[in-house]
Amino acid sequence: MRSTARSIANTEFHHVVDNVTHIGHEIVKKLEEQGIKALNPPAGFPMEQESAGKPWVISHKPIAVAAGLGQIGIHRNVIHPKFGNFILLGTILTNADMTSESQPIDYNPCLECKLCVAACPVGAIGADGHFNFSACYTHNYREFSGGFTDWVEKITDSKNSKAYKDKVNDAETASMWQSLSFGASYKAAYCLSVCPAGEDVIGEFLEDRKKFLKDVVKPLQDKSEMVYVVPNSDAEDHVKKRFPHKQVRPVSNGLRSKSIQAFLQVLPHMFQRNQANDLAATYHFTFTGQENAQATVIIKNKTLTVEKGHIGDSDFQLIADSQTWIRLMAKETGMLSAVMSGKIRTKGQLKLFKAFSKCFPS
Repeated sequence: MRSTARSIANTEFHHVVDNVTHIGHEIVKKLEEQGIKALNPPAGFPMEQESAGKPWVISHKPIAVAAGLGQIGIHRNVIHPKFGNFILLGTILTNADMTSESQPIDYNPCLECKLCVAACPVGAIGADGHFNFSACYTHNYREFSGGFTDWVEKITDSKNSKAYKDKVNDAETASMWQSLSFGASYKAAYCLSVCPAGEDVIGEFLEDRKKFLKDVVKPLQDKSEMVYVVPNSDAEDHVKKRFPHKQVRPVSNGLRSKSIQAFLQVLPHMFQRNQANDLAATYHFTFTGQENAQATVIIKNKTLTVEKGHIGDSDFQLIADSQTWIRLMAKETGMLSAVMSGKIRTKGQLKLFKAFSKCFPS
């Protein structure tokens, strides 16, 4: 897991997935032999990709905590008191309960070493406990569903092979082939690699913290690699400032909201707090047509709150046909044409809407 050769680390990831799936099947078999109905949700994949909401059947990490298997660390992984970190069912984010990934959660600070904060190439883990879902998803999960969608669109948008190679180099193409052939590869997961929690790994950390930092953390920090970021995001700023020797690779994370409900649910996970700067505003959203919904979005002190209905006085109002808004978020239509057709109407200073959009680069 600690190797800078991520092929080695990824082999461990997939080995764990296979083991957990096998164990789950064996448990189900034993329970059913006793007349107890049971099933084993898939370990990471496959998922319900046609779903407009969460693609996974169940969120495994909160259940692991409830079952007494460990606690959620500042890096949002489950930490077992004896064996340290483990990726429950083979995935860090996609099987996590997204309702808690970006919101304040009851994580266990454990050692307070915050080595995961120092090692994360995109700054997804804040020293104050904040978690940037978008940053982690865009880079670490580049070869999973969202990044794969972006890659396919790059292919279809390219007029010829030269145009494609201008967007995607040979190493990236080979890596995507490898993921399709042998299993999607995690681009980092350094938070797991450097975490010293657990009886079986904590000894060397406590004995010589400087040596642990030198031998385990520094190689990952110093590694020259491509880091995938959404342009104009907090992650892009972090890489350029903290790891100038790493190559910034601007991409889309491929995330698509298939419904207004999904759009409102995902807002906290896409919010880039450092792009909010001194923004303090209340936005009222009204969606009409196929989906009727009202929501209040408040951005203040680099935090975001989403509430159902219209609450308080607004600084900016937006009324939009729901399907037009979903198409706009997917970049299938433009804002100007939507406004000209009357499908989207606004009230308030447009600079507030521009400031809002800046907080959600895609």
